[in-house]
Amino acid sequence: MAPPTAIVVHAVTDTTAITLPDPLTVNDVSIRRAKAGKFIGGVAAFTMSDFFKDHERPSSLKETASILSKNPGVISLGGGLPSSDYFPIERLAIKVPTVPYFSEEETRESGKTLEIGKHDVSEGIGAYDLSIALNYGQGTGSAQMLRFVTEHTEIVHNPPYRDWQCCLTAGNTSSLDMALRMFASRGDYILSEEYMFCSALETARPMGVKIVGIKMDAEGLLPEHMDDVLSKWNPQTRGGAKKPRLLYTVPTGQNPTGATQSAERRRKLYQVCQKHDVYILEDEPYYFLQMQPYRSPPSTEPMSHAAFLKSLVPSLLSMDVDGRVMRLDSFSKIVAPGTRTGWVTASAQIIERYVRHNETSVQNPSGVSQLILYKLLDVEWGHGGFLDWLMYLRTEYTRRRDIILNACERELTGDGLERVVRWIVPRAGMFLWLKLNWKAHSLASSSIENTSRNDTKRIKREIEDVLFEAFISTGVLLVKGRWFLAEQKNEAVNGVVNGLNGAKSEDNEEEEDEEMFFRATFAAAQEEPMKEGIRRVGEALRVQFKL
Repeated sequence: MAPPTAIVVHAVTDTTAITLPDPLTVNDVSIRRAKAGKFIGGVAAFTMSDFFKDHERPSSLKETASILSKNPGVISLGGGLPSSDYFPIERLAIKVPTVPYFSEEETRESGKTLEIGKHDVSEGIGAYDLSIALNYGQGTGSAQMLRFVTEHTEIVHNPPYRDWQCCLTAGNTSSLDMALRMFASRGDYILSEEYMFCSALETARPMGVKIVGIKMDAEGLLPEHMDDVLSKWNPQTRGGAKKPRLLYTVPTGQNPTGATQSAERRRKLYQVCQKHDVYILEDEPYYFLQMQPYRSPPSTEPMSHAAFLKSLVPSLLSMDVDGRVMRLDSFSKIVAPGTRTGWVTASAQIIERYVRHNETSVQNPSGVSQLILYKLLDVEWGHGGFLDWLMYLRTEYTRRRDIILNACERELTGDGLERVVRWIVPRAGMFLWLKLNWKAHSLASSSIENTSRNDTKRIKREIEDVLFEAFISTGVLLVKGRWFLAEQKNEAVNGVVNGLNGAKSEDNEEEEDEEMFFRATFAAAQEEPMKEGIRRVGEALRVQFKL
């Protein structure tokens, strides 16, 4: 379906202009911390992002520390916190890379072993230890990690208003779950890309939240189509549902399509949200996996931190003059998914409500995960070392992306395959979105133009199923594109098919267009298996399309 014609959107804001301080830099962090004084963050220490930002008022942490220092004999008989005497873990040791020697081989040879004891804080050898991490925590997450992510957010995004805050999370799926509970009610529609992350879809559906799929191109979601949908919204044709007020989007390296919104696309999207008063959930697990241009010559000069940050597409958070963006960040794709740790950034009013949700659900991320991340990112690497690590990841994912694209150019061309399969070079993320010309398959009727819509959809599904099985028979797994379709007719929850990243049951009735896609990933397979996998895709296509 072709997108609607371009429109002109006039943005309206009620935000009063203020003078913001210069953006925080990596070098500024140590100066700010020195001015703040000794860090104090004990068991379940009350904390918030404002403690770690630059304000024209005394530090709340310093005030709290002053009170405690003047009352050393205070005995707490209040909170029901268990004694660390009965935590049966005395010490942990983790071996981590030293900057800039990040590879597995270099880590084995020159990595550093970090020791974490139960009572490092009371012994004066650290600011975070097992006695704190293994105990209960606050809904904000630990003060130690909240300080780090708040500083990181200011360095990278520098939100253009003062009362923004961060809160630690148990990862982005949990963040989305709580955000939907805060912003949507059963029967509501929310907006998203027409192809969307399956787990996000499966998070919304049990709540009775429905999705309106917005058309996409190579840069992702089309603001013009979104504006058209909202401008023409008719509750009578949507079961009485009110006009959507919430957008869920993955702007960078979108899963499954790999699309990345340009800066101009994001600005236009934000303007449409201003026009229709839509709140934005900016889900960005792949933000730092933005890659160098395909086939560009490798740079021999090391990139500075400032140059790296400037090379990234500006986030919606960095454009958010209204406080209408909640950004979802995660360590899952840039450190390890098993940490189950991330953070959200939004206005103070939103974060206060989010913290209340945390307190009655997941409470906070695993204390052990937070402690390990703190020792790695804050103590060992610092913000500069973390940016060095992110630049290393960028190089590695660029290399992986180029491997699979080179294999596609070699194995999925010739013998007429050019009219069967196409792809767009991903600029970020982990995914390659393959578009197949299913109408060239022998099962497609020569008079398909004259068949009904239902027959066309049935034929397309049959061919998609045949191709899926053909890939498996050839020894390679790709994921069906229709499993990611946002709009559903059947509201029943049918669970996961074969554990394929939240793939949907075949019983669902999707609002399909006439295009067919399969998703491949270049995130995990090693170079030779990746090349062989694409060769097998080409082999299966040649057989199926009789080339």
